[in-house]
Amino acid sequence: MTSIYAREPISPIPTEVNNANFKKALLGKELFFDTILSKDSSTSCASCHDVFNGGADTRVVSKGYGGKEGNIQSPTVLNAKFNFKQFWNGRVNSLKEQADGPLNNPVEHNMNPMEVEKRLNESKKYKKIFQNIYKTSRITYTMVLDAIVEFENYLTTPDSKFDKYLRGEVELTKAEKEGYVIFKQNGCITCHNGINVGGNSFQKMGTFLEYESELDYPDRADVTNQKIHKNVFKVPTLRNITLTAPYFHDGSAKTLKEAIQTMTKHNLGLQLSNESIDKIILFLHTLKGELPKILEAQ
Repeated sequence: MTSIYAREPISPIPTEVNNANFKKALLGKELFFDTILSKDSSTSCASCHDVFNGGADTRVVSKGYGGKEGNIQSPTVLNAKFNFKQFWNGRVNSLKEQADGPLNNPVEHNMNPMEVEKRLNESKKYKKIFQNIYKTSRITYTMVLDAIVEFENYLTTPDSKFDKYLRGEVELTKAEKEGYVIFKQNGCITCHNGINVGGNSFQKMGTFLEYESELDYPDRADVTNQKIHKNVFKVPTLRNITLTAPYFHDGSAKTLKEAIQTMTKHNLGLQLSNESIDKIILFLHTLKGELPKILEAQ
């Protein structure tokens, strides 16, 4: 078998993490799972991003400080390094800016840089680890973000069946391959392409048929202040999509079948047969990658 991805609109995830610091990433992992970064010690980054099961949240909206609820579904943090923007409305450009947001959000961690520094500098454990890695006796907020981002750089899920297929290492089943063809022929590939099968463009939810919602969600218009960007969001990745229900910014689709029916109706102006949808779902299952190796490391 030979590699075919050079002529396909989807690219495989690299099998190696380049230009990253593993020790720093392990520190970031420690911080990611530690509730010390929330004001009432109730919430960690992992509370809303289950990295062992798709990297998202099974709840429609996550809960943070004091049990307060968020205003949009938590997207997956897995493979987030491949997104061209972060958050549903793309309001920041980098993982560092993204990590900064929840820590300072009163509904999520409800912290601030000074409080983060105070807490960590009072911890003998963290003082020792930071001193070993950053060669300094004082922990700064910038270092905290740096370590968390380094951990997130390792949160990639390579070697999915589809990646192996693109590299010419395995064959898809007849039904999986037909699902991919249907996915391309009906226009899903227009928005869901590239290394993250999404995450590289903005799209209006409801291109052909208006998508109505009772609630107001932070969309692209919140960033640009342009009415034309109402209900426009970053296209979500389809990597590991079988693990990240519920779907959409509002968590309204509970199953993949429901999500496909909604998207084809509102964004493609189509009504696919149950057989076609079932085959697309089989294809989507091939996008489930390997668990990030750093999650197994001590």
